[in-house]
Amino acid sequence: MRAEAPCLWSAHLARLNRGAERLGIPSPDPALLRAETDALLIGVETGVLRITLTRGPGGRGYRPPPRPEPTRILALYPAAPDPGRWRAQGANLTLCRAVLGTNPLLAGIKHLNRLEQVLARAEWDDPEIIDGVMTDSQGRVTCGTMSNLFLCGDNGIETPAVDRCGVAGTVRALVLRHAAALGIPAREADIPLATLARARGLFLTNALLGPLPVARVGPHRFDPRAVPAELLERVRDAAFQPEIKS
Repeated sequence: MRAEAPCLWSAHLARLNRGAERLGIPSPDPALLRAETDALLIGVETGVLRITLTRGPGGRGYRPPPRPEPTRILALYPAAPDPGRWRAQGANLTLCRAVLGTNPLLAGIKHLNRLEQVLARAEWDDPEIIDGVMTDSQGRVTCGTMSNLFLCGDNGIETPAVDRCGVAGTVRALVLRHAAALGIPAREADIPLATLARARGLFLTNALLGPLPVARVGPHRFDPRAVPAELLERVRDAAFQPEIKS
């Protein structure tokens, strides 16, 4: 977020509400949440805002309380490092050994059950590697530990489906919308790892990094020139546009 206003506020709020509905957690009052956010951002030019919604207190065991009293946690962190050099030369990724389990009940939403991503992220400490590619138990490419992926070829772009596992990111949605506006064919698909290796171009998306071209995944190299530059520019502008409260 920038300039005392969060970026993509409506999209993040909508995803929060979808996740809360899926998990049976009452959604927070949007006006109250925005007022709390605006109070936290007074005097802040750039930073990272994290909003966590939990079911709230409960007893021992797995049974949720019949009348949840959700807890909201708003945390403000320093701004993420500028990814400018990755935009110019392309980001480096690794292929993770940890895989994502199939769980359609949680697929697509951003929830707190992220142990698989934690284990995957522990596989490297090279600062030149920005993220790791994760597959599902069937060997299908799903996402990065913190990003969504897009393959680029002569017939447009493809992104892994997230109906079995993975997160439907807010910037991922921007790519699909702006690709349609530019007349670039874009679709969600099952993508085997071998298909990823054969792709001409690859880029990732993340709410803090925006869209970034990828130079390599492990030994596999990609051509940043195969990534639609105008699409990335439009998505980047939209992703980092502060959303002023009307």
